[in-house]
Amino acid sequence: MKIGFLFPGQGAQNVGMGKDLYEKYSEVREIYKILSESSNFDIAKITFESSEEELSQTKNTQIAILAMSLGILKILENNGIYAEYAAGLSLGEYSALTYGKSINLENVGKLVRKRGEFMQDLLPKGDWAMAAVIGMGDKEVEEICKKVTKGFVVPANFNCPGQVAVSGDREGINELIDIAKEFGAKRVIELKTSGPFHTKKLENASIALKEELEKVEIKIPNCKVIKNIDAKEYSSKDDIKNILANHVINPVRFSDSINYMLENGVDTFVEIGPGKVLTGFVKKINKDVNCININNVESLENAILELVK
Repeated sequence: MKIGFLFPGQGAQNVGMGKDLYEKYSEVREIYKILSESSNFDIAKITFESSEEELSQTKNTQIAILAMSLGILKILENNGIYAEYAAGLSLGEYSALTYGKSINLENVGKLVRKRGEFMQDLLPKGDWAMAAVIGMGDKEVEEICKKVTKGFVVPANFNCPGQVAVSGDREGINELIDIAKEFGAKRVIELKTSGPFHTKKLENASIALKEELEKVEIKIPNCKVIKNIDAKEYSSKDDIKNILANHVINPVRFSDSINYMLENGVDTFVEIGPGKVLTGFVKKINKDVNCININNVESLENAILELVK
């Protein structure tokens, strides 16, 4: 069995996520405590007691998903479960790098809280949105984005064959929906995000994030962590801080990342955090591999039984 850990990004959140894990495991509570202290933010309160609207604010969502993912990860590690490869979708790359001991808990808490604030607050004025285009190829989506004339839309996440997320302004997204249907898209679904993520519109956020990244120690990971930006492993040649700063203004190559892991023998993908989106992408790329989701106590305990052999 060759395991790959997958960590979700923004959009997978829901109020109450991880509460049963938090209540059952002292190790999970300790992760929330460390991240809350380092980010000066009560993660448990916003995750378990807020409204969907409040939790879905980028500055809140990112740190909340990080805490849940790293809490689950701690229990897996305590049970001797490790992965040879790790990857995350956008925000999830920070969880993957933390798993690889590239960033410590205190620093990742500070960084992710700041990242969320910058991505929310340092945007040009506008009515921004993201949507998933279903049933079209990557190149086709790139081409229909170029046909939009009334607004701004570009590909943001290449998720899996037949699904590409696009970022832009409301006018551009609305026009794209009509164009996509005309050119054969099955559906276009608006996503639970609040900005033109992974586009040049986040240039100011990228610059501010780079300044924060320069304040902390980031090492080459001790396992194979796949970069969103080019779907390759981090290596000693990489400037990780520069890559993470550029990450927010470049598209996510998630589909290519999964293909890279498959080509290198990964046969068991474990999604760690809220939702089941990432393993859904994996199944669309290769329906024969083993996929495990861990997002509550029951699924965690079942995963431990399956993976500890």
